[in-house]
Amino acid sequence: MSTATGSAQSAGFQEAMQKFGRFLSGMVLPNIGAFIAWGLLTALFIPTGWLPNEYLAQVGGPMSKWLIPLLLGYSGGAAVYSHRGGVLGTIATAGVIAGADIPMFLGAMIMGPLAGYLMKKFDQAIENSIPTGFEMLVNNFSAGILGGILAVLAYVAVGPVVLAANGVLRAGVEGIVAVGLLPLASIIIEPAKILFLNNAINHGVLSPLGIQQAEEFGKSMFFMLEANPGPGLGVLLAYWFFGKGMARDSTPGAMIIHLLGGIHEIYFPYVLMKPVLLIAVIAGGMAGVATLQLLGGGLIAPSSPGSIIAILAMTPKGAFIANMADFLVATVVSCAVASVFVKVSAGEESGESLTEAREAMRQRKQRGQLATSEARVSGYELQRIVYACDAGMGSSALGAASLRKKLRAAGHGEISVTNAAIGHIPKDAQIVVTHEKLAQRAREDSPQAEHILVRNFTQNDVFEQIMDRLSEDKLVGVMADGQTGSREKHVLDLSNIQLGLKSVSKEEAITATGRALVKAGFVEENYIDGMLKREADISTYVGKGIAIPHGEAAVKDAIRQSGIVVLQYPQGIKFGDDTAHILVGIAGKDNDHLSILANIASTMDECSEAELKQLYNTKDASVLYKRFAQAN
Repeated sequence: MSTATGSAQSAGFQEAMQKFGRFLSGMVLPNIGAFIAWGLLTALFIPTGWLPNEYLAQVGGPMSKWLIPLLLGYSGGAAVYSHRGGVLGTIATAGVIAGADIPMFLGAMIMGPLAGYLMKKFDQAIENSIPTGFEMLVNNFSAGILGGILAVLAYVAVGPVVLAANGVLRAGVEGIVAVGLLPLASIIIEPAKILFLNNAINHGVLSPLGIQQAEEFGKSMFFMLEANPGPGLGVLLAYWFFGKGMARDSTPGAMIIHLLGGIHEIYFPYVLMKPVLLIAVIAGGMAGVATLQLLGGGLIAPSSPGSIIAILAMTPKGAFIANMADFLVATVVSCAVASVFVKVSAGEESGESLTEAREAMRQRKQRGQLATSEARVSGYELQRIVYACDAGMGSSALGAASLRKKLRAAGHGEISVTNAAIGHIPKDAQIVVTHEKLAQRAREDSPQAEHILVRNFTQNDVFEQIMDRLSEDKLVGVMADGQTGSREKHVLDLSNIQLGLKSVSKEEAITATGRALVKAGFVEENYIDGMLKREADISTYVGKGIAIPHGEAAVKDAIRQSGIVVLQYPQGIKFGDDTAHILVGIAGKDNDHLSILANIASTMDECSEAELKQLYNTKDASVLYKRFAQAN
């Protein structure tokens, strides 16, 4: 297997694991409030809590037994098939809860999505076979019948499987202890915690073992194995030091809840976002247990919840140093390992956050083809289309110019087609066209609009879709919204056109384009880094042998004035599977550059192969200047 093939497979596996982790975290995050309520009630009122109260302590039991699993089941089903899937997920989860005597968080996370998926497939199979007038009847009874079947299946099959898994975990831990390799128990305990088997492990496996040991020796290390907040705290600290967006901003509160409240579930989504962080919590757990074993620590009774306060309360005389060393070593090791992964991936995430982890499960991306959102703007009411990209001055401007020209030629000049940066999409935009990688951000910025997702801003069938819609709805006499024209200020000079350059790597060519912009006085030096980062995120190759490298939104402040440079590479520059012969470097302020982008769009639409080859190989800069800088 070649290195390239192996790297591709590794990247594919990593992407699949990240998607799976985000889906799991997406079931949990909407219900964090329920976890916090349950954790606070438990921490306050159980016999070993801060305010022991036998009467009030009874409230927590039903929350962990029924409420939280049902919420997880609904969220999982709804993620697959909206509200209808959520209802089926809840029904199926009730079956798995009834068949177990431990909190069925894991069972809910299995049955919720499964029920939503089966309901979705059933509806798709019969959608064209329901007699008119019987839709509601069929929908209600199909949900009830399928839900009942799944509840029974969960009760007799899934519940026992999860309980059997708990038994296997217990046998594994006991086996590890028997051969004297207690630190290795973290290899089982830490991943199982992330799968919400923490209570099953603590109360079903470790506590019974610990009670037996404590009766004989007055303390037991088993009580500390799952309850130690160190591994989770280390992950949260790593996000705080090196994370981005909401994932970083939310960690201070999460650390307080985790460390003082003992609600370990609060850090699980942070690991689920990056499953590779399992290595960090395992390493932290193993280091902590080894320290605990070396120094002879332990607790006199289970620490529930697993907060540092409860641990100190259950620490016998003589074990304080050992227990605190266990906690601190686990925290430091977990943080050190997690920091490596969080820091490395921070530059690749493009703003990944807990919000994205929650919303990613709802996105239905169709790679390789155009995708649209559920909302649909009728042709007779269509007045404004907006192309949106990260910076709002390159790819989106070119796509908007191309579509605007086509619509004008087709007699629909009354439809406004403009471009914008994500974060500044006009609130009256009816259709937003954006790259599929930017879908979530665009939808958050313009929830009122229909969104069309593309893989290439110019090589797509957006025009055909719009024309089909206008034709279907017989658009006539629509009031013009007013065409936002580009300024006629030319920002390309003959001196900024370079011809006959030797082929180099894509990164070197983009760097050379950036240096040309810097030399011309259009941008600051750091704009070049923004160009390279923009290319790493989404290719700026737009088709017909032309690429338009430009900076990402983060370096807009580095633009001194609008300007364009053109670099010609007769032998071409490889942009993945495509070859660009002309690189048009862009620094745009106040839409001064849009007239030239409109002419680039015209070049791509109108030039024959022979004419394009002339542009690729000409030794006369005025040929390129006339093509790109002459006003339409």
